[in-house]
Amino acid sequence: MKKLILFTCAIACALGFTFTAAAQNKKDKKDKPAYKFTDITRLPATSVKDQARAGTCWAWSGISFFESEMMRLGKDSVNLAAMYIVRHAYYEKGIKFVRLQGSLNFAVGGAFGDVMHVIREHGIVPLDVYEGLKYGEPIHAFGEIDAVLKGYITSVIKNGNKRLSTAWKQGFSGILDAYLGEEPDSFEYNGREYTPQSFAREVVGLNMDDYVNLTSYTHHPFYAQFAIEVADNWLWETSYNLPIDEFMAVMDNAIDSGYTFAWGADVSEPGFLAREPGVAVLPVETPAEMSGAEMAKWENLPKTQLTPEAFKTAPAPEKEVTQEMRQTEFDNYQTTDDHGMHVIGKAVDQFGTPYYIVKNSWNRNNKFGGYFYASYPFVKSKTLNIIVHKDALPEYIREKLGIE
Repeated sequence: MKKLILFTCAIACALGFTFTAAAQNKKDKKDKPAYKFTDITRLPATSVKDQARAGTCWAWSGISFFESEMMRLGKDSVNLAAMYIVRHAYYEKGIKFVRLQGSLNFAVGGAFGDVMHVIREHGIVPLDVYEGLKYGEPIHAFGEIDAVLKGYITSVIKNGNKRLSTAWKQGFSGILDAYLGEEPDSFEYNGREYTPQSFAREVVGLNMDDYVNLTSYTHHPFYAQFAIEVADNWLWETSYNLPIDEFMAVMDNAIDSGYTFAWGADVSEPGFLAREPGVAVLPVETPAEMSGAEMAKWENLPKTQLTPEAFKTAPAPEKEVTQEMRQTEFDNYQTTDDHGMHVIGKAVDQFGTPYYIVKNSWNRNNKFGGYFYASYPFVKSKTLNIIVHKDALPEYIREKLGIE
């Protein structure tokens, strides 16, 4: 009996300790201050959209940027058709893939330069004119489309005739039309009839030559242009190369001067927590780097692998970022072209630490309504490139780049 009593007491003590520890942990977690942000500058932007199950972030964020540019210039707020951009980019990418006999990345991913290219060459239409949902899905889901298109053009290259037919381009375009819809020859907007080209010229009214693509890496000369060596840069669009401090100065000057910018970055990082708590940070100590890109791959990881516990609840120390660090991580595939977003402002947390306000394309289901806050160290380390109006550049940087 005595042993039983002692054993029972031991269990009770253990359980008591467990309950006490659990309660203390819960209390400690509750006592940790949450991220609290105060917006300093928040520039106009259209509503948050949902790219859903399609790797089309580059199109949604690029279009969002140009929508804000229209608003900056006092034009009507218009939701533009990202899928119109995707449809044209996919077609031209397919043509290039066949011409290079398959030696080109063919996938739905793209770059901001694609958006500018399509608007320049093919115009643009409003979102309600071209949604790109002609295949029986309520939201964008590109699994089948991607596979069918890749299979088609691969078969064209490998066909047994040893030469290309005169029909393959029409067939490829037909697949795109079947899934996404035919390009409208004309449409009505606010009581007037437009073509995609006249709408881009008369309503959107933006000169694509006024926008510059910027990056910061040391494997090419500074103040020159080069094509960033990533798979999604199928157009081989060139970017101006700036030292990192000047690159950051452009971003700061842009927001401070009333200009937003399109932001391409690596989001396969432990500190990228756009869903909850709605931040992107660069922890001083991180677990093993995770691979993959975009929301689906990121969300499949166990939460314990995403970031240290401290970063899930409150600000904590972040890494010091150098030009050398940026280059090493790019060279080692630790910084890749994962995701396109739209930076629309600046904020500070409860300790006065600055952040950029980022509009995402993962719907509105986080506590900031589809926006999140990216710390300066994260942006400094993980930015691949930006697109911004040339007038947003500080004058001394424009002179160095020779931009008039």
